[in-house]
Amino acid sequence: MENLPKKIRSKKLNSRVDLTAMVSVSFLLIIFFMVVGELSKPKVMDLNLPDLDCDDCFPTYVEENRCLTILLDKNNRIISYSGLIPTPANTSKKMEYGKNGIRKELLEKNKMALEYSAKHGKPGRGVVVMIKPSKNSNYGNLIEILDELKIANIDFYNIDSEFTPEETKLLASK
Repeated sequence: MENLPKKIRSKKLNSRVDLTAMVSVSFLLIIFFMVVGELSKPKVMDLNLPDLDCDDCFPTYVEENRCLTILLDKNNRIISYSGLIPTPANTSKKMEYGKNGIRKELLEKNKMALEYSAKHGKPGRGVVVMIKPSKNSNYGNLIEILDELKIANIDFYNIDSEFTPEETKLLASK
């Protein structure tokens, strides 16, 4: 029995897998998809529209003292006037964007409209702004005006693309 060959046992290898690289790649993928998901969200602005079936929801007549019209034209031009175009309360003004331009005008007109409404027994009714972008204005101008309305806390505005003949003449003259 002594001459029997010894059994050769195979060496058991340690079967450990190093997952360090896999963890690093998975964290990079998680971060990548989080960033892409955040960047791909659409940038939107809330736009509240009246219910079309409601007759009393949208005023059909606005006092002339509470009305301000803003005409948008090419090259970032803004022309504003108060009241109605045949008899504007103030002469039309050529304005600029920013805090010393249209924002200042919006704040002043809103304050005047609030005072006028309070005197006539209807407190809290501010200025109603008509925004009329011309075919020559760009989309960025409309967004800037909507931003200015939001900054000035003006809730009632209308966007209309139809110009009266008087407004067309006013745009051509300025």
